[in-house]
Amino acid sequence: QVQLVESGGGLVQPGGSLRLSCAASGSIGTIYAMGWYRQAPGKQRELVAGITTGSSTNYADSVKGRFTISRDNAKNTVYLQMNSLKPEDTAVYYCNADGVVLTTSPSRVYDYWGQGTQVTVSS
Repeated sequence: QVQLVESGGGLVQPGGSLRLSCAASGSIGTIYAMGWYRQAPGKQRELVAGITTGSSTNYADSVKGRFTISRDNAKNTVYLQMNSLKPEDTAVYYCNADGVVLTTSPSRVYDYWGQGTQVTVSS
């Protein structure tokens, strides 16, 4: 009932920038938090950055000062601006919507994931 569509991944050289977008669509009432996770080959999925409806943010230590998360609540869209990219940022980046209340089921909350977008940082 809810789809998360990510875009903006790709190949970039070290020191470069990328902007990821994730748009949520469907029978959405409210979304408490949206965020980005990443998973590199052979590693566990980890939180990169998250943002609540009230714009409270949190970041992984490894991306603080380089990445910025933002959100358009009216569009149910979250963005991740990634600057000063490093090879170790290479991973599949997944969008997450947490605390989702559906218009069709207002008494429950749900959690959704996008399909992922590849980010490769290499010269």
